[in-house]
Amino acid sequence: MQSLQVLPGVGPKSAQRMALALLQRHREGAARLSEDLMAAVEGIRECDRCRNLTESELCGICADARRDVSVVCVVESPADIFAIEQAGGYTGQYFVLHGRLSPIDGIGPAELKLERLLARVRLDETREVIVATNATVEGEATAHYIRELVGDHVSSVSRIAQGMPVGGELEYADGGTILHALQGRRQLA
Repeated sequence: MQSLQVLPGVGPKSAQRMALALLQRHREGAARLSEDLMAAVEGIRECDRCRNLTESELCGICADARRDVSVVCVVESPADIFAIEQAGGYTGQYFVLHGRLSPIDGIGPAELKLERLLARVRLDETREVIVATNATVEGEATAHYIRELVGDHVSSVSRIAQGMPVGGELEYADGGTILHALQGRRQLA
């Protein structure tokens, strides 16, 4: 049961419920889950170019010749790529940090492999780096560090906009969200 607790949001009671459900009602599903997890652990690796998760040397995005190699979006995790791809409209490539700068947790530039980002920007003659880290203290510090690191090597370092979600109402938004929305405002055409 403790093995299930490595999953985000799964505490001791949830892990116990999952384990019992698998053992009591879904033994075949439990065996399939075990096999699938072993196959994933053995077969999934980091893309050599962007650090996304893949089964081959390059992920499908990096291998796609239709993608714009001159634009690189830096994200914290592969899940962020899924979200951006699902939204549609972005045709550039990615670089996955697998975290964010957090000196308290011992995560510095070396742990995020930021030297690989810099080497890629130089090698590919990247014109724009889009920093899409989360709007947390660590995410903002990471964005600032990346801007300093690659700023002299690209035409533009941009940050994703933050603020009001589509369909959101001002009266229900928190102050930080409203402030970001006001600071990131743009002219109406």
